[in-house]
This record gives sequence, structure tokens and C-alpha cells, in this order.
Amino acid sequence: MNKSSITKIGVFTSGGDAPGMNAAIRAVVRSCSYHNVETWGITRGYEGMIDGEMSKLGTRSVGNIIQRGGTILKCARSDSFKTKEGRAKAIANLRKHGIDGLVAIGGDGTFRGLHELIKDSGIPAISIPGTIDNDIAGTDYTIGYDTATNTAVEAIDRIRDTALSHNRLFFIEVMGRHSGYIAINSAIAGGAVAVIIPEEHTSFDSLYTLLEQTGKANKKSSLVVVAEGSRIGGAMELARMVTERSSYFDIKVTILGHLQRGGSPTYFDRVLASHMGLAAVEGLLQGKTDCMVGVQHGKMVLNPFEDIMNGQTHEIDREALRLAKILST
Repeated sequence: MNKSSITKIGVFTSGGDAPGMNAAIRAVVRSCSYHNVETWGITRGYEGMIDGEMSKLGTRSVGNIIQRGGTILKCARSDSFKTKEGRAKAIANLRKHGIDGLVAIGGDGTFRGLHELIKDSGIPAISIPGTIDNDIAGTDYTIGYDTATNTAVEAIDRIRDTALSHNRLFFIEVMGRHSGYIAINSAIAGGAVAVIIPEEHTSFDSLYTLLEQTGKANKKSSLVVVAEGSRIGGAMELARMVTERSSYFDIKVTILGHLQRGGSPTYFDRVLASHMGLAAVEGLLQGKTDCMVGVQHGKMVLNPFEDIMNGQTHEIDREALRLAKILST
């Protein structure tokens, strides 16, 4: 199995946190232990790498974390790492500790940084997609997406209770600056009357016409799910625009925000993260580098950097969007 000379693998999380990151960290550490490789945890992502914040992790270090949200290694964004000088400091610290392999858990910004580090240092590295938006090409699911969507659905269910009690129209904003995955699937599961996503240009007039139709059908209590990256405005803006056009609706707005990032990961995210952590470690030990672990049709795959970061994104499921529209009528 161990075809490479790697003896110490560093693991870190970067960018925004996502439920299931701790499960991935645990899987990396325990997979390394199984293969007799040391694991070093790098705190605060690339910023911690530059500052030399690294320590050895053993199997006991990752006990009782699989069910915890967030990341025990912390996340941070680093402008310094974008510079040649910053990366040189990071590489010097890695070599000082004898780290000769890396596993990075994060999103596309994390992957781009890792690609530059590999080019500058030659240190083999593999990335794991950890982002709630599910917007990374090369994988059907990213770590955190399932939990975030379940969190949104639970919130929508609770909001529906009060919407029905008061005959109100609720605009509910979920995360997704560039991706409508959370919005579409939480809208379907939550029985929303409409969903607004960044990938589709829905005009305000068409949205208002739909709301008018629901009002005429005596369906005055309705939910509209809006992804934060909506082209026609967020939930607050849409609520204002509807109010300016008509006083018919009693409108309330809920912005779920970072509520979706926290909380205990679902079984799906824990299992997905565990599979990906093992695949990353074994990929490194097989001599793979500059690639991302993904799951496609239920199987773990390794995608070369060029295949996932050449402008591609994980496109939304058009059939799911069609379903959302049909079921909202």
C-alpha cells in the first residue's frame, strides 16, 4: 500500500467551516495511524502554517470529535499566503517539522492555495471538499452540505408553523452566494411556494405574479426561499419590493445566515467525511498529488486540480429545480 516515502502528513482546515470537518480530521489521523504515518495538525489554515502553529496529533487527539460541528483546527483566511514570501514562510515551517505530505479540507480558495504551495515546494498534497454550498466540481456532495440543508429545512418547518398561525408571507434567506443547492432542496422539502437562486434569472415581476396567484387562491400564508446570491436581491430587498407594490401581504423575513454552518453533522456528512479522509491519506501514500477527493455515483475518486478548477462548478440539478416549481403550484 505505502508506495511513497511519506512519513508525516499535515492536515488543516481553511476558508469557511462546515459540519463534518472534524469527522474528516479524525479520519485522516486514524488512517495515518493505521498506515504507520505521523499526523500533524496545522491550526488556522494557511495563516497558521505561516506562523508555525503545528503540533503532532494521535488517535486520542481526535477522540469524541466526530459528532462536533466546526473544526478543532480552526479556520482562517490568509492574504499573506497569496504572496510568494508568505508561502515561503509556510514551506519553511513544514520542512522544519519534517512534514512531507498535506491534506487540506476546504473550498475552492483552499484548493488554489494548495496548488500554488505544491508548485513552490513539491510537497505532495490532496484536498477534501468541505463547503456547505455544494458548489465544487468533481464531486456529487461536499462535506457540510447535507447538514446545512437539514438545518435550513428544520428552520423552514418552524417558520411555517408561525406563518400559518398568522397568515403571513415569509421570505427565508439561506446560504449560497453562487450556488442554489441548499435553496432548491430546502424549498422542496419545506413546501415553499417559490425558490430564487443565483443560477437562474427570475424576474421580480414573475415572482410577484406568482405571489398574487397564491393570494387569489386564498393561500395567503406562503414561504419563499431565497439564496443569498439571488440576482434580484436578498430576502430583505424582495420583501421591501413586494411591500412597495401591494399592502395585501403581511410579510416577515428570516435570514438563516451562519446558523447553517453550525451544529452536529448528520450521519451522511460524518460518513462522507470519513470516506474522504481515508481516500486522501491513501491517495498520498500511492503517490498521488495536486488532486481532490470526490464522490461520484457512490464511489471515491481523485480529480486532478486542472479538472476541477478550470472554471467549472458543480451545476445545479435542473430536474430538482423543475420539481420545486411543479410542486409549488
